[in-house]
Amino acid sequence: MGLIRHLWNRFEHLVKEFAKFGTVGSVAFVIDVGISNLLFLGFDFGPLTSKTISVAIAATVAFLGNRFWTFRHRASQGLAKEYFMYFVLNAVGLLIALLVVGFTTYILKLTGPIAYNISANVIGLGLGTAFRFWSYKKWVFLPPDLPPVDPHTGLPERPKSS
Repeated sequence: MGLIRHLWNRFEHLVKEFAKFGTVGSVAFVIDVGISNLLFLGFDFGPLTSKTISVAIAATVAFLGNRFWTFRHRASQGLAKEYFMYFVLNAVGLLIALLVVGFTTYILKLTGPIAYNISANVIGLGLGTAFRFWSYKKWVFLPPDLPPVDPHTGLPERPKSS
């Protein structure tokens, strides 16, 4: 029991963050899949256009959920800077998904709804999500114990003397 308690105490914060990240991601997933399928299957948008639009909308929802719920205890670099970094990293996650969709559609010539959903919403989204979880923790939602960052220089501020 001591080992389990020790492991829980050591990783509790990570488990909680991951659970919240997963909840926010689940909501964003429903939005992403719903909009991409609506655009691709309902309105005959191209597969890459459908995925790009759906990810942009889902990412906005996910940013708000992650900033104000999942990582609210972490240091804030300012909403504008976080939003910018978040979307740069989401662009990388989107690129990962688009490479999978493009490969499936244009190289393998698999163009049906099942192939699209497996490539876009299972493989591509899964790989992109793994990248985003790692990168958000590293560059967007910083640990709470870091010093505040000067918005003009981007450097850590010196501690204030008492």
